Amino acid sequence: MSESASPNPEDLSRPLSERSDADSAPTETRKKRGIMRRLYEWVLHWAHTPYGSPALGVLAFAESSFFPIPPDVLLIPLTLSRRNKWVYYATLCTMASVVGGIAGYAIGALVWNQDWVQHLFYAYIPGFDHAVFDQVQRLYDEWDWVIVFTAGVTPIPFKVITITAGAFGINLFAFVGAAMVGRAFRFYLVAWLVHRYGARAQRIIDKHFNLLCIAFVILLVAGFYFITYVMHDPSGVPHGPK
Repeated sequence: MSESASPNPEDLSRPLSERSDADSAPTETRKKRGIMRRLYEWVLHWAHTPYGSPALGVLAFAESSFFPIPPDVLLIPLTLSRRNKWVYYATLCTMASVVGGIAGYAIGALVWNQDWVQHLFYAYIPGFDHAVFDQVQRLYDEWDWVIVFTAGVTPIPFKVITITAGAFGINLFAFVGAAMVGRAFRFYLVAWLVHRYGARAQRIIDKHFNLLCIAFVILLVAGFYFITYVMHDPSGVPHGPK
């Protein structure tokens, strides 16, 4: 596989509308982007080694609990290099991500009340702050496991959802089921697009994938809302023909 087949790290890390602003960004912002780019390049280099598959599993596990780089970044070049193994890579990525999600859940359930743990995540892990946690708690109160599924499919940082799920006591079995379905949908779709369209899949994923995933989740949640709140009256008796 040639280097040209590898995805651009910045293309997968931020939307197109932001990519022309790098030169005008504040120094601190550029520094953070530089660190993220080096992390992306370090992750990508594993695709060109004999350890690509184990690295994908470790990355998918870590991203669900603390690491900032999404596993799609490594899933894409690995699948490009062996397109007939797309199911294997998607399965590995899904299973490792769910296990990592359980580890994140354990962090939230068992040690999140420790001040040093909160300080570590708030200070060093992207996406973590007090406002986010308060907002996620309100979302859990209304939507419960649907939030886990949504984060599994969309660009929402999955680690934020897995740790808060444990901290707020979301049912573990519902959490695992929602994480499995959401992560499988995302990773199998990414791998299938690469299998089907090859190098062109990078452009498809970059331009349309996240929007398609978000649209899918909106439709799914709308259907769930319709069934739960429209087809049933407050007493729980279904409306419609007897």
